[in-house]
Amino acid sequence: MPTVSVITAAYAPSAAYLAETVASVDAQRLPHGWDLEWIVQEDGAAPSLAHHFARAPYVRYEANGAQLGIAATRNLGLSRATGDLIQVLDSDDMLLPGALESLIPKFDEHRIHWAIGQADDLMPDGSRVEWPSAFPDGIVPAGSVNRHAEEHGGNWPIHCAGLLLRAVTLRAIGGWVGLPSDEDIAMFAALSQISDGYNLDGKTWLYRQHPQQITRASTTRHLSEDCRRFALQRAKAIEATGLKFDGNGQFRFDTSLHQVAVGEASKEHLR
Repeated sequence: MPTVSVITAAYAPSAAYLAETVASVDAQRLPHGWDLEWIVQEDGAAPSLAHHFARAPYVRYEANGAQLGIAATRNLGLSRATGDLIQVLDSDDMLLPGALESLIPKFDEHRIHWAIGQADDLMPDGSRVEWPSAFPDGIVPAGSVNRHAEEHGGNWPIHCAGLLLRAVTLRAIGGWVGLPSDEDIAMFAALSQISDGYNLDGKTWLYRQHPQQITRASTTRHLSEDCRRFALQRAKAIEATGLKFDGNGQFRFDTSLHQVAVGEASKEHLR
C-alpha cells in the first residue's frame, strides 16, 4: 500500500494554531489504496507539543531536544518518513478538505515530481485573501518556475509551504537546504529545475498570516535576499551542468527505497 507522509516541523513558540492544523489533517480523504502518516518533528530545547497528537494514531512524533532550525528539523522528519510522497505542512497552516485526494492522483497520471494546489492567505480576523496563480492548470515544465523567479526579482511563483513531492526526488537533491531563511525555496529551485511538476488550479490549503510567523522573524528576515540569491545560483548551476530527470528514472512507488537500517555511530577515539 503506498503511503503519503505529511511532514511538519513544529516549534512551540509559533504553535498557537496547531489544533486547527491537526483538525485539517484529520479531515483528509485519500485515494483508494493509499495510507497516511504524519511525521511531526518538534524543534527546540524544551519540547512541549506531543499532547496535541495523542489521539491521532497515524502521527509519528519526535523532538530534537535542541533548537536546530527549520531545515534541519524537516530533514530529520524526512529521515523517518516511510511515504512515497511527501506533503509539506507548517504547524500554523491548514490543508483544505480533499487536498490530498485531488493531488495524489496527478502522480499516477503524469510523470511529475511535485504538485501543488492554490492557497488563500488566512488573515488574523478569519478572512481569506485570494492570490492569482502564475501558471495555468496542468504540467509545469522543468525550469519554468526558476525562469519566472529570475524575471521577477527572485520571487518564486509557487509557494513551497504547500508542496507535495516524490520522496525519492526530495532525498536525491539532499532535502531542505541548510540556510537560515528560504530553505524551502533553495530546495525547490533545484527540484523544479530538473523535473516537471503539476499546478492545480483548485484551492487545497490555507497559508496563515499572523505576527508570530517564523518568516516574519527579524533575526533572519534581513537575510532573505542572500538566501534567494543562493537559490537562483543553485538553479543556474544545475542548468549549466545539464542535470535533468529524463523520464527513465525511478517513478514507481517502491517502499524498499525507504527501508534502510543504521546502528550506533562508529567514531574513531583519540588516545
